[in-house]
Amino acid sequence: MSKSPDDDAGDSGRLPAALRSVTPGTRSRPNEGMDVIGWGMLAGLLVLLVPLLPFIIIVWGISKVTEMLTPSS
Repeated sequence: MSKSPDDDAGDSGRLPAALRSVTPGTRSRPNEGMDVIGWGMLAGLLVLLVPLLPFIIIVWGISKVTEMLTPSS
């Protein structure tokens, strides 16, 4: 086999310095669709968790009180 001039790997087992690609490079840009999905998920979680917050605090408080009252072994 003939050796390509672009073959920088050689016998050392190293990868070439730069890999070539046929696809043009892209710059980062905002993704409005995923942004809307993320905000929608946040709003849904807030709608579900804010009404449950008092109950979560009550259960947490009861567990702390019972933990203080029970003797540890």
